[in-house]
Amino acid sequence: MADAFDVVVIGAGPAGYVCAIRAAQLGLKTACVESGSYEGGLGGTCLNWGCIPAKALLESGALAQNLKDHGEEMGVRPIEVEYDMGAAVDRSRFISDRLTKGIGFLFKKNGVEHLEGIAKIAGSGKVEVTPVEGDPFTVETKNIVIATGAVMKSFPGFEIDGEKVIGSREALALRAPPERMVIVGAGYVGVEFADVFNAFGVDVTLVEALDSVVPLADAEIGKTLARSYKKRGMTIRTGTKVKSVDRESSPMILTVETDKGDEQIETDVVLMAVGRSPVTAGLGLEELGVELNGPWVKINEWCETSVPGVYAIGDVAGEPMLAHKGSHEGIVAAERIAGVGHHPMRYDNIPSVGYCHPEIATIGLTEEEAVAAGHEVKVGKYPLTAHGRALTAGHPEGFIKIVADAKYGEVLGVHMIGYNVSELIGEAGMARALESTVEEIAAHAHAHPSMAEAVMEAALAAMDRAIHM
Repeated sequence: MADAFDVVVIGAGPAGYVCAIRAAQLGLKTACVESGSYEGGLGGTCLNWGCIPAKALLESGALAQNLKDHGEEMGVRPIEVEYDMGAAVDRSRFISDRLTKGIGFLFKKNGVEHLEGIAKIAGSGKVEVTPVEGDPFTVETKNIVIATGAVMKSFPGFEIDGEKVIGSREALALRAPPERMVIVGAGYVGVEFADVFNAFGVDVTLVEALDSVVPLADAEIGKTLARSYKKRGMTIRTGTKVKSVDRESSPMILTVETDKGDEQIETDVVLMAVGRSPVTAGLGLEELGVELNGPWVKINEWCETSVPGVYAIGDVAGEPMLAHKGSHEGIVAAERIAGVGHHPMRYDNIPSVGYCHPEIATIGLTEEEAVAAGHEVKVGKYPLTAHGRALTAGHPEGFIKIVADAKYGEVLGVHMIGYNVSELIGEAGMARALESTVEEIAAHAHAHPSMAEAVMEAALAAMDRAIHM
């Protein structure tokens, strides 16, 4: 039996490593167990095979697309340009490696003990660790934090084989892009990969069972993105379900179901982007009596499970399955354990961002959700076609939309699509956290020319005081 800890965190993804560091900062003796499995290692899926390498590839794709679309008009003539997907992948791996090594440094700096291996809760206050080499050992702890994340999922008949039917893990390492690719699922992950592979010359078809791309976002955002993607030459198939794939034919034949009947699509690769499943199997949760909420671990606003002294954070603890949500849960859990927690989780004010081009960023209620919740609403919408900074960047497509309470002007939701809008959603989240009004946003002099001005213009539009439209 090893020395006892105050906290043992199972998993070192964005939720787990942040929780471990914060707990150690608060004076708690902390260990973090991470196996370095298929999608893992320090930093978890996000840093190794998710958020970070994907965004690196998106930047490479954006550069390639900008050269095609705007190079000549901006005075940069792309003569004899060669697009090298392998080089883009190498760059993405370098960035991931740098950041994951940084977490190891942060663990040492803050005194977090990294236990390499697979963890299982062996009873109240006990965690068994099975290392890759060597015998299993057990550590005692006052508190356990489950941060095991999630893994890619697929459909029966569309099992990932790593070559013909792939997931995001394989897509991020695809050094030689195929001629044709079908992406199943047009949520944020699907549309991001569509952006990258289209920019590198792949004939991309997006297949989505629901009636819109990014179906969980504001309806106008889906329409705007679909229009942009079609202009770039992508094929968008919404309201379409996949039925089967013939892996033996050359090219492969994907059979889909539409309202007009079955149709067939030829493709070289099928990329499954249909979501992720939380990792709970083999943890010993059932034996300990930890309650589940569907496939996820059930928690309260302090990230506490049904068993005292056991917490859950990140993707394993429920939707939205976003890295920044998990990191924030990690801080909330650590501060709760240390007895200094003052702010529980607020799940109605977490931004969602798609880093495709144009970018998407949303927070809070849509207009339809606000009305359904009983609000009388006022909507301010500002098109980026009128915006100086968007025009100078060569990306005037998109809009900023603010949904506000009609009586008091409180910001209920903000929905954006356009150039660099991922950098604007923080202002919207802060405004909602402080219960700010559109008048207060408009009263602040935003820098000119900047994309942030577009938020001010949308706030003015919500008060019928628009200046530049």
